[in-house]
Amino acid sequence: GGRTGLPHDFRRRIRKSPPVMQLSNRLFFEQVEAMLAEGHEVQIRMKGHSMRPLLRSERDQVVLTPCADPARLQPGDVVLFRCCGRHILHRIVRRDGERLTLAGDGNYRITEQCTTRDVAGIAVRVIRASGRVVGCDSPGWQLRSRLWLAIPPWLRRQVLRVLWHSGWK
Repeated sequence: GGRTGLPHDFRRRIRKSPPVMQLSNRLFFEQVEAMLAEGHEVQIRMKGHSMRPLLRSERDQVVLTPCADPARLQPGDVVLFRCCGRHILHRIVRRDGERLTLAGDGNYRITEQCTTRDVAGIAVRVIRASGRVVGCDSPGWQLRSRLWLAIPPWLRRQVLRVLWHSGWK
């Protein structure tokens, strides 16, 4: 490593690192919505714990596709939607006409309401930290989603508590 004690190619590796840009959530999601509106898929990293245990913060990435046909939105779909001036990625738990009730998988009490017009995108794939890709329409994802949601909320809360204290965040 020469005089610095660093590997010879360290400076070259540093220079090749992609630039990092910090955006406010508002600007970030404006861009996400613009790309979805143009028909592009968008990949976002999970931030927050409300979708545990199926989606993990800072580890999993979700691939969203534009919501081309709001009539096809149904309970079980994970969607990016606008609510109270924020963008949230949660699961549809009920549909009444154009009105949707949504909740995070890790939320056992709190729900949000929006209309189908507030949905910006639908999750179609999850990319795990390992790089493994899971389709949201795959039998495995569908089964895990249904099993988790079939657990009574009071028991889900206990399972989440155990997972949290064991370091599985």
